[in-house]
Amino acid sequence: MSQKNKVLYDRRVGNLVERAGDARVIFPHWKGEKECWMFLSAHDDDIVIGAGLTLLAGLQEGIKTHAVISANGNMGYCRPEQRETIADVRKKETVESFELLGLSKENVHFLDFDDCSFYRNAGRRFAGQGETGPVIEGATGLQNSYTWILRKVRPTRVFLPNMADIHPDHQLTAKEMLISIFHAQGGIWPELGPSLEEIPQLYEYSAYSDFITPPTMRIRTCDELLEKKLAGISAFKSQEQIEMVIDVQRKSGPQEYLREVKFDIMEPHKHDILFG
Repeated sequence: MSQKNKVLYDRRVGNLVERAGDARVIFPHWKGEKECWMFLSAHDDDIVIGAGLTLLAGLQEGIKTHAVISANGNMGYCRPEQRETIADVRKKETVESFELLGLSKENVHFLDFDDCSFYRNAGRRFAGQGETGPVIEGATGLQNSYTWILRKVRPTRVFLPNMADIHPDHQLTAKEMLISIFHAQGGIWPELGPSLEEIPQLYEYSAYSDFITPPTMRIRTCDELLEKKLAGISAFKSQEQIEMVIDVQRKSGPQEYLREVKFDIMEPHKHDILFG
């Protein structure tokens, strides 16, 4: 791994492991020039912590890459005096973090839901007076925003938080994205944009908790890209535990794991064999 900016991709298929130095070989259903990766997170630091190397690998491959931040960081204060200002501070830190990673500012999307409000904002509803969530085309809710951003970005692959994570916001982000993909590829809510032509490939990354089943992919990079990722994490200076996060990431080395997620629509006949 001494070669500068080298990336290796591993993918488990059954009992076999495929290995290549080219994402086009390892990621199934490659779309060539149409490849577009969308990294989705609940919180502003989740992507760089859980999938920063994967994002860097995509940028190095020349893939059009987007980051979508669901929450506004307003519950991320560590000191009482930060309570009224932390959302603005976290947004500035996020912009700095993605600049350090090399992601264009216009490809970082802030949805601005309140932290810890995801259960309240699940689904979609028409916006009323006093609405605190983002309003798009007269409606609000995670499914409203996710369907809109899917139809706007039109990703070929979506990287989302681990559905088994201990943080409820992470769980809801993943679950609401899955149903939003179902919405986005259909004709519902046409004011949110034209329907997706294809369902994107899905991958979980882990920021906090382990995966519910073992990961199926590994991305290995060089130390130079690891240092770039760590610099992106360091941008979140307002988070007093950030040095601990950096220490864990440094000890893990220049590698990340992903779990492929199958978008599985029920087809009753597939269970016929169980009953003879």
